[in-house]
Amino acid sequence: MEVSSEYAVQMHGIAKRFGAFTALDCVDLDVRKQSVHAILGENGAGKTTLMNILYGLYQSDEGEIYLNGQKASITSPTEAIRHGIGMVHQHFMLIENFTVTENIILGDEVCGAAGILDMNRARQKVMELVERYGFDVDPDAKIEDISVGMQQRVEILKALFRGAEILILDEPTAVLTPQEIDKLLEIMQDLIAGGKTIIIITHKLKEIMRSADECSIIRRGKYMGTVNVAESSEGDLAARMVGRNVNLKVDKTPAHPGDVVLSVKNLTVADERGIEQVRGLNLDVRSGEIVGIAGIDGNGQQELVDAITNLVRTKSGKIRVGSQEVQNTSPRNVLDHAVATIPSDRHRWGLVLPMMVAENTVLERHNEDLFGKGIMLDYDKLHSYTSELIKRYDIRPAGCEQERMSGLSGGNQQKAIIAREVSYVPDVLIAFQPTRGLDVGAIEFVHKTLIAERDRGAAILLVSYELDEVMDVSDTIAVIYHGQIVGTFAQGTVDEEQLGLLMAGGGSQ
Repeated sequence: MEVSSEYAVQMHGIAKRFGAFTALDCVDLDVRKQSVHAILGENGAGKTTLMNILYGLYQSDEGEIYLNGQKASITSPTEAIRHGIGMVHQHFMLIENFTVTENIILGDEVCGAAGILDMNRARQKVMELVERYGFDVDPDAKIEDISVGMQQRVEILKALFRGAEILILDEPTAVLTPQEIDKLLEIMQDLIAGGKTIIIITHKLKEIMRSADECSIIRRGKYMGTVNVAESSEGDLAARMVGRNVNLKVDKTPAHPGDVVLSVKNLTVADERGIEQVRGLNLDVRSGEIVGIAGIDGNGQQELVDAITNLVRTKSGKIRVGSQEVQNTSPRNVLDHAVATIPSDRHRWGLVLPMMVAENTVLERHNEDLFGKGIMLDYDKLHSYTSELIKRYDIRPAGCEQERMSGLSGGNQQKAIIAREVSYVPDVLIAFQPTRGLDVGAIEFVHKTLIAERDRGAAILLVSYELDEVMDVSDTIAVIYHGQIVGTFAQGTVDEEQLGLLMAGGGSQ
């Protein structure tokens, strides 16, 4: 491919191998100056690996990098920064009890005579950036006291403070409210107008359509081409990404709720520091209904789910499954009351990665007669059972029941968890971030499974930080803020703006 100074970044023939696994196979990327360029791909396609190579976190086994038409050697993030490249990671790297200014200058301190830190001059330089790009950030505020959207702006300011001309944003809208997403897209356009170039890694087709000029697609480590976003559609991008047509609309019939199966009354839960994270919360979930909880991460969602599943003790309040109180009993008791859980972190809470796929499919049922042979597992029955789940839930590769769970992709690991939990035929299914980090094909599968369970008669509690997911899948939407439900709506009776205001602590039902 031709090298040209009209491109801020050109990566040609990039290959990266991890042992026998080829993560990138001769991938090309050409990013025009002063543009927003999106990189789209399935889970494990290699898009983050490609950007980690550009930022110097990895080195490619083959290929070349050109910046502004000149060949560049980038062997570390320090080298990348020197070349004017900044990266804002999905999980922010800020020190919570430092101020905005202290975080921005950390590692690139402004010093005066005798090498003494000059905070006044540092603050002045930060303010110049804030005013130039209209970031609306208080340089003296502590990180722990500002919103997630504001923290993201601080991360961008950190990169700009170090002279970044090329910004890499990894899943930039993952934890933002609709209003914060609008502000970010506005900031991105201001940065482009100011001469910057932006590369975004994202699963969100809507944000690509709203913000990007061009989009490069990577599928299974191979470059599939670059498209002009203005001439494409969400459906076209999704099909290019997964190699087949994907239904982006959640198809479902109206719900027919029955009796309340899960009831939470006046629930209060404190964390290990004694600080109340759930405060007098009330919530009901009926059979044949999906209740979705909308809220920004850190507003009590994890503590609520942990209390229901008895991973933490409650301070006060009642949790009933059917007619039985289950609070402050045991996780086993909750399982015995036909409550299944898709956890928020599949690696930490959902799977034992070194164990076989088959062993993971019965983690909570190993003491049942179906699988027991005395005190030993009956591996013939186990493999037969798991093989059936693999076929039913399209877990790939087929016949993987004797593989280690660590050998499956993230999407297939998630399918294995869903297969396990749904196979219990639960009365209550708690789905916490069920599509986290999944591509559109896997997301389509998860949503269909949740709706099928609802139609079977299960009571489903969906907790998601993806507002689109909550709005599309839920029959009832409950907004959580500071550990309380601050609004409850039937699907179709509330819009993104209203929900976003409630999620941020403003507005009223």
